[in-house]
Amino acid sequence: MTTHSEGWDSAYEGSPSPWDIGRPQPAFVRLADDGLLSGRLLDAGCGTGEHVLLAVAHGADAMGVDVSGLAIEKARAKAAERGLTARFEVADALHLELPGERFGTVIDSGLFHVFDDADRPRYLTSLASVVEPGGTYYMMCFSDQQPGIWGPRRVREEEIRAAFADGWEIMSLTRDQFSVNPIHGNTVAQAWLAVIRRR
Repeated sequence: MTTHSEGWDSAYEGSPSPWDIGRPQPAFVRLADDGLLSGRLLDAGCGTGEHVLLAVAHGADAMGVDVSGLAIEKARAKAAERGLTARFEVADALHLELPGERFGTVIDSGLFHVFDDADRPRYLTSLASVVEPGGTYYMMCFSDQQPGIWGPRRVREEEIRAAFADGWEIMSLTRDQFSVNPIHGNTVAQAWLAVIRRR
């Protein structure tokens, strides 16, 4: 756990945050239905665990990590309530030192866009340490196509391509949407959905 964990805990207290919608994002449901959320899977920045539990329900051996201890508590409670077996641990995505742990699939719903220019390379290094060669990273982030100024940092297509230029291969990069709890009259936010393979 890092010193900024308490800041993230506050995002999970009281009313749900815009992104904590109580169900998986439709884009990840499509991936699961296509059989792509399988094998040994890690959700980096899992929040309250909806995507981990989605993957488990589709047969994956899934683990979720988040810097927020409160989010992890909620994820564990959901797993118990639904009778699903999943691992949830408090960990910082910038330091995914998980000895002996390698994953064929890693998912990221709304984490990549929280990192600034200094932390983004650290995240990529951390990510590379847990993705098996040939493994796949499914990432959804806030897009520069989203109008207005609310919400997290907007990410441009070129930024994604530049970030994953070394040691990764972008298999697809398409426009998609996040479902969000109503904010400023919006129930969706523009996103990029990337399918990226570790070389």
